[in-house]
Amino acid sequence: MTSELTYRRHEHQPTSNIYSPKPSKPWSITIRPIRYILHEQRLIFTLIGIVLATFFFILIPSSTTNKPMSRPTQLLNPRPVFNTNRYNSGGKIPLGLKRKGLRVLVTGGAGFVGSHLVDRLIERGDSVIVVDNFFTGNKENVMHHFGNAGFELIRHDVVEPLLLEVDQIYHLACPASPVHYKFNPVKTIKTNVVGTLNMLGLAKRVGARFLLTSTSEVYGDPLQHPQVETYWGNVNPIGVRSCYDEGKRTAETLTMDYHRGAGVEVRIARIFNTYGPRMCIDDGRVVSNFVAQALRKEPMTVYGDGKQTRSFQYVSDLVVGLMRLMEGEYVGPFNLGNPGEFTMLELAQVVQETIDPNAKIEFRPNTEDDPHKRKPDITKAKDLLGWEPKVELRKGLPMMVSDFRQRIFGDHKDNDAAISSSF
Repeated sequence: MTSELTYRRHEHQPTSNIYSPKPSKPWSITIRPIRYILHEQRLIFTLIGIVLATFFFILIPSSTTNKPMSRPTQLLNPRPVFNTNRYNSGGKIPLGLKRKGLRVLVTGGAGFVGSHLVDRLIERGDSVIVVDNFFTGNKENVMHHFGNAGFELIRHDVVEPLLLEVDQIYHLACPASPVHYKFNPVKTIKTNVVGTLNMLGLAKRVGARFLLTSTSEVYGDPLQHPQVETYWGNVNPIGVRSCYDEGKRTAETLTMDYHRGAGVEVRIARIFNTYGPRMCIDDGRVVSNFVAQALRKEPMTVYGDGKQTRSFQYVSDLVVGLMRLMEGEYVGPFNLGNPGEFTMLELAQVVQETIDPNAKIEFRPNTEDDPHKRKPDITKAKDLLGWEPKVELRKGLPMMVSDFRQRIFGDHKDNDAAISSSF
């Protein structure tokens, strides 16, 4: 049977080997990007991006418009340097302008001298960070600043490194009385050496000015009287007091090496015997011993024949000297003390006059390596810093007695007024 093929037009299309593209319309080149932007709300996101970019560039700090440092300058100054000279309180401030406060670190700031220094810095308008491990310091010495936004307290041992951004460093951290520094002599010398290294490293890192509170003990049992800063001293390097004496001498060496070798701005103060409120009771120092013993109706202990001499400055005088040294332009070292010289027996008589005329004196054998004479020559401080002590012993001692009486017996009478009147 013969099959019949039926032709259907839609099943067969003529083929052609010639490609002819669809001619483009002349307006399609312009309209196509616009249609793309309008599609799926792309226009809204584009406008939002423009607005955000404009807002960002408007808020760029004006400091970025300053002329950038050249490449050599950047290499020479890889870290920010705090210019403390512009805050120098010794200079005159234009009328109507308030002095800009500094950010100051005080190591050992909860101690006797440190707490009085913190009071004065806070009063001046500085922000103060106190670092103390409370071995001899006491929170009560600085707790009246706890509500102040410009005050911070950190429990820390300077033997361990510390990272802070500050303009000035007052380095006072170290036990200063024989009872305390003999308690752990290895720890004492570590505090003087490693602690000073850590604080000098911090000063170098942040460009801070550094002040070391050294001591008259660097002169040892002096063969020169009175002692001037150029005197090298007479120190026993293996004695029971050497952890403190030689520790402070090494701290001075480190300070000067950082100054000469690393360009750190440093100051060195050699502090002579200081007394006043907030001293540690029974710390072995002669003034606090005499005052505490007389108040308790105990005999005042005089070691040796009582003819050893000391010079006693009130704490407020020392604080003024430290601040003038820090703000001045001289490295030091500077003797900071009262050149008025008293024997131990004369001091005991002044304490008798102040507290109890019937107080008794008891003699005991002298301690090892106890200096026979100690009197500062403060000519350098007078000439270069314009500093000299103002408070006489017979005026300052009653203010210290008032503080001791309050802490021993809880007698608050006139204590706060006595302390505040000293500054």
